[in-house]
Amino acid sequence: MRPYPAGMTSYAAPTGIGAIVVGHFPLASGQWFSAHSHPQHQLAWTRSGVLSVAVDDVHWVLPPTRALWLPAGVVHRTGATRDAVLSGVYFEPDHPGSPDWTEPTPVVVDGLLAQLIAHLGRDDLADDARLRAEAVVFDLLRPLPVTPIDVPSPVDERVRVVADALLADPADRRGLELHARAAGVSRRTLSRLFVRDTGMSFDRWRTHARLRAALALLAEGQPVSRVAHAVGYATPSAFLAAFKRTVGTSPRRYLGNDAHGR
Repeated sequence: MRPYPAGMTSYAAPTGIGAIVVGHFPLASGQWFSAHSHPQHQLAWTRSGVLSVAVDDVHWVLPPTRALWLPAGVVHRTGATRDAVLSGVYFEPDHPGSPDWTEPTPVVVDGLLAQLIAHLGRDDLADDARLRAEAVVFDLLRPLPVTPIDVPSPVDERVRVVADALLADPADRRGLELHARAAGVSRRTLSRLFVRDTGMSFDRWRTHARLRAALALLAEGQPVSRVAHAVGYATPSAFLAAFKRTVGTSPRRYLGNDAHGR
C-alpha cells in the first residue's frame, strides 16, 4: 500500500477480496501524517514503537498493546513518538460484523489479534483463507474504558504564548503570575482567558498537558521516576496521584503494560 499522499484530506484504502485491507506506513519519531479521513473504518496500530492519534484536541497514545478504532469519515492525524510502522487496518462500513462504534474507540491488542493483522497483511494469502481470517477479527475487537487526555488549543494569542511554552517544556514550574507577566497581561486576565478559550483553568490545562507528555514517555518504556521529573513533578508519587485523580486509573493500567508504573 502506498504512503498517504501529501496534503490529501480523504484517503481510501484499495479494494480487493474481502472486507478488510491492511497497509503498513513507516513513521520516524516526531513524524506526523497531515489531517485526513477515510471512507472506511480504520484500526490504527503499531507492532513496535509508539503511535499517537489526534482527533481535534484529543490525543491517544498507542503502544503495541493498544489500537484505536476510527469510524469512517473521522478526520484525524497520526504520528509517532518513537519510530514505528503504522498498521492501518481498513474495514468496509457495510460489513455485517463491523462494530457500531460512532466515536474513536481504543481496543486491546493481544497476541492473537496481532498475529491475525500480520496474517491479513500478506500478499500471498488465498482468497478463501483471507475470508476465514476476516471472520475472526471482529470477535477480537474489545473496547477499552479509557478516557483520552484532552488538551484544548487556545485561540487568543496571549493564551497561546503560555500554552506553547508549557507544551515545549512540561516541566516549566512557573505559576500563573509569571506566565501572565511573560504574556503581557494581568494574572486575573490570563486566568479568565484560559477558561474562555479552553474550558479549563490554567492549573487543570497544565496538568492535562503534563500527563499527555508523560504518556508518550511511559509508552516508550521510560521509568516513572524519570518521567515524573521530566514533566514537572517533584516525586513519582505526586505524578501518580495527579494521573489517577485526572484519568481515574494508573498509567500502568491506562497503557495496559505491566512493565509501566513499576
